Amino acid sequence: MPVKQRIAANLGPCLALLQRRCRWRGSAPRSLERGFEIELHKVRYADAPARMAPWSGRARIVAAIAASTLFASVASASEYRLAPGDTIEFSTVATQDLRTRATVRLDGAVGLPLIGDVEVAGLTLGQLQAKLQDELATKVYRRRSDDGREIPLMVGPGEVVVTIAEYRPIYVNGDVSKPGEQPFRPGMTVRQAIALAGGYDIMHFRMENPFLEQADLHGDYESLWTEFAKQQAIVKRLEAELENAATLDRKALRDTPVAETLAARIVEIEDQQLAASNAVHHKNRSYLEDALKKEDSRIAILADQQRREKEGVDADISEYTRGKGLFDKQTLPITRVVDARRTILFSSTRYLQTIVEKGRAERGRDELQMKLDKLDDERRKGVLLELQEANVKLATTRAKLQAVGDKLVYTGLVRSQLVRGKGSDPEIIIHRKGGEPIAANQEHELLPGDVVDVALQKRMIVEDAPSAAPSASRRKADADAP
Repeated sequence: MPVKQRIAANLGPCLALLQRRCRWRGSAPRSLERGFEIELHKVRYADAPARMAPWSGRARIVAAIAASTLFASVASASEYRLAPGDTIEFSTVATQDLRTRATVRLDGAVGLPLIGDVEVAGLTLGQLQAKLQDELATKVYRRRSDDGREIPLMVGPGEVVVTIAEYRPIYVNGDVSKPGEQPFRPGMTVRQAIALAGGYDIMHFRMENPFLEQADLHGDYESLWTEFAKQQAIVKRLEAELENAATLDRKALRDTPVAETLAARIVEIEDQQLAASNAVHHKNRSYLEDALKKEDSRIAILADQQRREKEGVDADISEYTRGKGLFDKQTLPITRVVDARRTILFSSTRYLQTIVEKGRAERGRDELQMKLDKLDDERRKGVLLELQEANVKLATTRAKLQAVGDKLVYTGLVRSQLVRGKGSDPEIIIHRKGGEPIAANQEHELLPGDVVDVALQKRMIVEDAPSAAPSASRRKADADAP
């Protein structure tokens, strides 16, 4: 319906309201009604302004209320829709005693006098006003007069007034001075919400001097990169030892922002350590192998000596047996028998000593063989332990690099703000119920219930650091670090 027709349709209820609320005498209301001429282009008063003097003040009040109701009724369909947490104010022109404030509950309803619970969530003010008008059309309100009589009153068309007394609050979080809940006002922007939250908290880190802090952080950053390059070379050297490789795999080393001469020197030293470790291992293996060969030769000699000693003992026993037989025939003196027996004892002793010496040599050989067998395993065990420690140190250095890089980002941002009076544009994300996060700027308009997340830098990304952060090549190497 066009606006002009709506004005014409609503002036009739306003006149009826004037007749009920204003205590005029005689035919003043009728003349007032005749005095209103409704046209398509304007609304004017036609006659008898002098007769309206006794009630002009009250008429102005009622006319203002009617105008407010009229403009509310012509609001567009894109008005704000009520949601749980909003507070509405309900009143009627004829019955001011029914004025009520009610907060929309979680179930989307409010409790109103004469009506009870009404579902209001998702409705605009115009829709809610029409709904309440329909509900109150069948209700009778009884008001007690000064003399004790009950006066029945009915709410006529256009007498219902509904306004939003208080919107749901918004919430500001992140790099602001006073994060938390903020009251919402129509047309409120992100910039205004941040201003209510005390502005950006650029000194959030409580740093004493961002210029000196940045210099210290740059020094830490350089030393950590050097440590990273060192630990990386150590890891590759230990991996080469496990693979029994002769040199480091230089292609597997990641680029670092360390000076080329220093990085080459680190790799060269680790290559020399690998060569030295391999040389020591080969010497130990060669020593054990030579010792095994010597023990084998010694055991062979002792075995041959044992065989000869056994033959000698057998020959001495035969000689003793023959001499004893001759002695029994009394053809050989006793001294020869005694000498033969002494010879047997001597050769038997030497035979036993050879057996013992051979046993010792065999045990020694077994020990050398065990050491040779354990040589590779012990080396592998030691290298694995060193590799584990080196990987832990490498991961720790990488984490420290990330932390120092993030500190440099923040410190550079604070420094740039202190120098130029402003920093990079903040990252603003608006979280709205039932929707995806919205990337916004400071001029973005808010809605009730919005949660605004403010960050002075993009989330922990070293590549987005200002000029005070590490150089481009350094940031690339940091991003590519394992």
